[in-house]
Amino acid sequence: MKEGKIIQWETIEPEIINNAEAKDVKKRVVIGEIEGASNFILRVFTISPGGYSPRHSHSWEHEVFVLKGQGKVLLGQEFFSILQGHAVFVPENIEHQFINTSESEELEFICVIPKGGQ
Repeated sequence: MKEGKIIQWETIEPEIINNAEAKDVKKRVVIGEIEGASNFILRVFTISPGGYSPRHSHSWEHEVFVLKGQGKVLLGQEFFSILQGHAVFVPENIEHQFINTSESEELEFICVIPKGGQ
């Protein structure tokens, strides 16, 4: 029998992503298989001012909720502005990227993907 859990996400050590494809990104897997999740993975991303996630596509969808900051998201061929409180649906197989457009504030968002997505 599975048990529920309460997790303070900010205490999770982030994976730092800073390479040719992504700049100044922190990724925390908050709830995943280790926590007993059978269907979804919940992650929190923090992108520093001027930072960005990789521009890519894959066979699973994302559901994103912006916790704080401002930025823009690429969906296919077009960029859209995003702010705290916005929700973003990224369908499968669509090119996407998140960019922090602020000069001083982090862009932070929850990202939910199906189990098996990376």
